[in-house]
Amino acid sequence: MTESLAHINPSLLKILETVPDPEIPVLTIIDLGVVRDAEMMEDGSVQVKITPTYSGCPAMDVIGDDIVTAFAKAGMKAKVKLVLSPAWSTDMITQEGRAALEKYGIAAPLDATADKEALLGNKKLVKCPQCGSKNTELVSQFGSTACKAQFKCNDCLEPFDYFKCLK
Repeated sequence: MTESLAHINPSLLKILETVPDPEIPVLTIIDLGVVRDAEMMEDGSVQVKITPTYSGCPAMDVIGDDIVTAFAKAGMKAKVKLVLSPAWSTDMITQEGRAALEKYGIAAPLDATADKEALLGNKKLVKCPQCGSKNTELVSQFGSTACKAQFKCNDCLEPFDYFKCLK
């Protein structure tokens, strides 16, 4: 969990930690860093504030529905509010989330400078999540979703997604 969520009631946080990202199910919405706040309202409901990873990200509707469902299972009513500022960045992915990405076969995002070098094909910086080699090459700027690029490892010959850096 990030320090920015430390103020959230632990029982609410525990429920939010059960909600997976619909596009990368090994990540929770907490791991991904899209949850900004959760608080009990005067009417007894819970308001959860989330930020999209990308403007117009189609997963946000599903995430909102999944949050409402998770709280309903706990006997609570939840309302989801989309907040756009400050914008989400890949820096918000937790260390646990980055490790889960790698284990799942998706290369975790690099910093902004390294990301540009890798996506322009100038440097071999993206590590293959299967074998650990940096002898990789860009196949396509877009992978299975807009937030990922498709790479191929020249050592183990496996294709893989790279989660692009977003600042």
